Amino acid sequence: MTPYGAAFDWARRHVDAGRLPTAVLGIATADGVVALDAFGATDGRPARVDDPYWLFSITKVLTGLTAARAVERGLLTTETPLSDAIPEFGAARDDVVRLRHLVSHTSGIPEPGLDPAQGLRAALLAPGRDFAAGTASRYSTVAFDGIAALVHHATGREWDADLAAWAGAAGATGLTLDASVEPHAVVDAAEQGLDLRSFARLRNPGAGMIGTASDLLALGSALLRIGQGETGGIVQPATLAMMRRPLTGDIPRLEPYVAERGQDWGFTFNLRTRAPGLIDRDVYGHGGWAGTEFWVHPSAGVAFVLMTNRAERPGVDLDELDNAVVAAL
Repeated sequence: MTPYGAAFDWARRHVDAGRLPTAVLGIATADGVVALDAFGATDGRPARVDDPYWLFSITKVLTGLTAARAVERGLLTTETPLSDAIPEFGAARDDVVRLRHLVSHTSGIPEPGLDPAQGLRAALLAPGRDFAAGTASRYSTVAFDGIAALVHHATGREWDADLAAWAGAAGATGLTLDASVEPHAVVDAAEQGLDLRSFARLRNPGAGMIGTASDLLALGSALLRIGQGETGGIVQPATLAMMRRPLTGDIPRLEPYVAERGQDWGFTFNLRTRAPGLIDRDVYGHGGWAGTEFWVHPSAGVAFVLMTNRAERPGVDLDELDNAVVAAL
């Protein structure tokens, strides 16, 4: 697995130290997978490179790509109001929440827990707001139910059906909302107050997908090729460029993604353009609640994926892994 030995040593070291129960690390270029290995076990179940994991918020970029495909087909724009799909939304608000606010965590919609007892749609429609749309940024998962509603309203298809079609064509055939595929359990989910069975029933467009490292590496390779000008893929090059444009500028950043973390939000992509600990800041992607990571470095021509399954990870610094991958080039 040279020249990526330092990156795989990083994963092995954290598993051996007990900071991660498992780690599946994969690296890809525009030509495909170049390195892939697995370490550790979950309650006696050894991790294998083709095992499914809960992706959690990596789901956001998958939903984002689905919405972006509707934009490039002329069915939506970033200015489309959420009320077009859900007329009752925002009845007591004096602002307008648009698709660009939903994809960039600037909608001001109050955020419930990861598995709201009242359901996603009721949480989306709950009265009140945190701030006027576009005036601040606070991380939001429930906003993605609004994106899914806009996709359905514009295309006539459920967001996950559209996603399955384009992802499968790109080689990511294992992406699913169906927990019967037996993803590795999140070892501290109950301790953190998350019931994975009830969570799975939400089919959450901001956090509910399950997939394998190979699924995400296939998408990473496809995105690298699109960035190099390939047409006819998941989205067109101009659409990917649109998704990578910062939408948050210098507005206030509220917990947990405060300004010091060094990122902007694009069209669902986390853009780590100002991350103080990175060698290469030309990077976009997303992380997930239980430690899953999906990042694309277009200038360096590499994408990497980390699959793991612990929500609380003291002593685990993703920047170390990112730098080890990039430095290997």
